[in-house]
Formats: sequence, C-alpha cells, structure tokens
Amino acid sequence: MDTPIFDFVQNYIKGNTARLHMPGHKGVSFLGCEQSDITEIQGADELYAPDGIIRKSEENATRLFDTARTIYSAGGSSQSINAMLYLAYLRANKSTRPFVLAGRNAHKSFIYALAKLDADVEWLYPNRTQSLCSAMVTAENLKNTLKNLDKKPFAVYITSPDYLGKVANIPELSKVCKEYDIPLLVDNAHGSYLKFCPQDMHPISLGADMCCDSAHKTLPVLTGGGYLHIAKDDKYGFSQNAVNAMSIFGSTSPSYLILQSLDLCNKYIDEKIKSDIEICAEKCEKLSHIMIECGIWNTASPQFYEPLKITADFSEYEGNFAEHFRKYGIEPEYADDDFIVFMISPQNTDEDFLKLETAFRNLELTLKDDYNEDTISFVFGERVMTIREAIFSECEEINIENAVGRVCASPTVSCPPAIPIAVSGEKITDEHIELFKKYKIEKILVVK
Repeated sequence: MDTPIFDFVQNYIKGNTARLHMPGHKGVSFLGCEQSDITEIQGADELYAPDGIIRKSEENATRLFDTARTIYSAGGSSQSINAMLYLAYLRANKSTRPFVLAGRNAHKSFIYALAKLDADVEWLYPNRTQSLCSAMVTAENLKNTLKNLDKKPFAVYITSPDYLGKVANIPELSKVCKEYDIPLLVDNAHGSYLKFCPQDMHPISLGADMCCDSAHKTLPVLTGGGYLHIAKDDKYGFSQNAVNAMSIFGSTSPSYLILQSLDLCNKYIDEKIKSDIEICAEKCEKLSHIMIECGIWNTASPQFYEPLKITADFSEYEGNFAEHFRKYGIEPEYADDDFIVFMISPQNTDEDFLKLETAFRNLELTLKDDYNEDTISFVFGERVMTIREAIFSECEEINIENAVGRVCASPTVSCPPAIPIAVSGEKITDEHIELFKKYKIEKILVVK
C-alpha cells in the first residue's frame, strides 16, 4: 500500500528547499523530528479540504476499515466525538430541546461537546458494575429506556470498549437503534485494532452508524492521531458534512507528524497487523493463565472483552499494587484500589511480557478484612442547570467536604472514560461525596 503523505515529506526533505514558511524551527533539529514537521505548503494538501495526498491516504484507510468514509483526526478522539455529535445534532428535531441518550461512562469530551451544541443528555445506567470505569449498556436496557421516553433522542451514544476492556454487544444495540430509526454512535477510542482481530470486533463492522478511534492508543501512531468512521451504508448521510464537522472542532494547524504516522500505519495494517495481533493475543492469554496461578483474575479475558488488554483485579487484596509493578520497571495505564489496567499492543516486546510475568509471580497478597463483592451504587444527580449553563458559568474549586448542595461545573470522574460521579449542572449530595472519597477525588469545580 502506498504512503502518499510520508513520501511527499521525504521528498521535500531531500529537495533541500529554503523553508520560508511555518513552522519557526525551519527543520533545524531540537527534538529530532523537525525535518519532518511541515505545514500546509504547496502539494501537501489540506486536512479539511483534502483533494491530494491526504485524500489519497484517507481513501486507503477507508478501504482498510471498510467504511463509507474514514477521516483523519490530529486531535485524537476528542475531535471526532465533537464531530460525531455535531453531525447527529444537525438532523435533530429543534422544536424542543434536542437530547442524546448516552451511557453514563462517557468521556469528558462528550460532555463538553454537549455544552458547545447546547444539547441535553438522558443517561443510560448499567444494571450493575464493580467499577466506575466499567458500565456496559445492554440492548434490553436501551429498549426499555426508549419505550419510556416521551420524545426521540437525536442519537444513542455508548463507550465501547470501556476502560477495563469490556466490549458492548454492538449488534444487539444496533438492532434496537434501527427499530427506532436512531443513529448509533460509538466512542471506540480504545479499539482501533479490533477491526483486525481474527474475529472482526470493530463497532462499524458490527452495526454502528459512526464511531471514533484513537489510533494512537492501540496502533503505532503518534499521540493525537485518530479516525472518524462513517458506516458503509451511511444511512443518515453523515459523509456529506463530515469534513466540515471535523474542521469546526480541529486546529487549523494540524500536525503533519501525526498525519505521516497515520499514513504509515495504513501500510502496517495492510501488510502485517493481523498476524501481529494474533501472536500478541496468544501472549496475553498465556499471561492471563499465569495471573490465575498467582491468584489474580484478568477481568478482560472472558467473552465480550477486548483481547489486548490486561485488567488485573486486586479488589480482594490490601496494598499499593501499582507501586509493586513500578518496582519491576512497568508503568500501567490506570490503577485504583481495585483494578490495574495494562494496555498491550504488538509493539510490546517479549521483555515487556517477561517483566509482567515476573512482577505477578513475585506478588505478596493479603486478603482485605472487610472485602465484599458489593457493586457500585450509582448517584442519580438532580439536574438544576443545563450542561452548557454550568460549564460556561463562573466557577471555583473547593474541597469535596464543602461541596454538598453546590452545582457541579466540570464533570468529575476517576479517570476518562469512567462513569462521571457528578456531571455539569447536577447538584452535589452526600452520596456523591462518598464516591469522591472512594476514588480519591479531593477537589471539585462548582458553579460560583
């Protein structure tokens, strides 16, 4: 597969052109990547009006992901989430306040997008969960909620995979959405690689109308590289305004370093990724068995979980286990008192897996005296302001002990994407404070 963006930049470097254009480093090495860092010069195409090398590269990605249109993001999934909601919002009935029906474990950028659009949200809560980082919505839950709504949302929005690696049943959710003629949007930030697993698990392949991927999270792409995908049937005509939607929420100076890495990733996907993922998944499965021998369950190993995430369940045990792994030269993606998340990709080495195995085999485990398997109790916050009103109000940061009765200004989560303990516009209660303490949140932004 060709790499038009990368090839153009390489030829530009070889031409030894006097760089009398941005950026100001002029290709002189400070970090070491400056020679390849260009801007939208003649021949380099434009990200938000692509008709040259960027368009060719995006067409390569479109074929690889089998979509109607795949558009590059240099602003991660945050940019694509904004664009997805905007595109769905365009077709909303504006005679009443438009709203989206969304799983509560939504990324902060989802909340901020609603503020920009001045749209509301009705939340979908899971039946049960052990962590604010994991909250899958079922088709039954979705259907029951839609039956009881007085008006139709302009979209259904879910996060899958969640932070602990659980994957939603997209085909069943899609079936419900089609029955009600509502587009299904998926934040697939953690699942770019799912398209290329032995069994295709990508949301677009399974029935989503749009989804975003953070390519940089699980593919060999620089931080900030992502995709907006539109389903091949494009039932709602999202492709027509998609590039404009991305331009509204993206920088007018997109990074050509990121664009080159997305371009080169196409070649890697085309030539090598499927075999690499298969080998890597086997290593993860082997490590899961080792973890069980050591008394730790990998919650990301059963069916309906993504294959390249190791989520170690330490909820039964006392200790700061993140520090234990750091002593063995391992930095996890996320850690709290119950779970440690390790994000794996084919670029992890055998040495990385050996470090993990050694660290697990040297664990010293002590059961908690007060351990129980109680699930998280959700706090159904009273909404007293719209999200937009709360986010755009003057705010102040206060200690959580002083927050009861105040209105949340910024969504407060233990990690993104997690179930927000409090969302902008909701009144803080004693129940919120208990969850803040559990997840070690000490301060909160409230409306002044």
